[in-house]
Amino acid sequence: MSKKIKAAVSHHELEVAELRADRELAVEYLKAAMESLDDPDDRAAGLLALRTVAEAYGGLGAVAAEAGISRESLYRTLSANGNPTLKTLLAVLKAVGMKLSVEPDQHVAA
Repeated sequence: MSKKIKAAVSHHELEVAELRADRELAVEYLKAAMESLDDPDDRAAGLLALRTVAEAYGGLGAVAAEAGISRESLYRTLSANGNPTLKTLLAVLKAVGMKLSVEPDQHVAA
């Protein structure tokens, strides 16, 4: 008597699928993650979140092509040790249908 075991789905795969299915969730996810770019000790979280959104919206190869950079460069840039230029960051955001914006810092006194 053998049981069939369902293939497990990784957390990352599930996350990518959820972000692909819900655009508003992807925007809020990326907004929250981008706040971590201000903190040098937590910068990797923002870059990895952008990588996850890129995977959800076309895949890294397609996003790299749309952004005008090589796939390998995009992998390096959106890694835990990545350090994207402003040009690359803007191109990747545009490729996934988003843009950079500025909001006032709530921690700064008026």
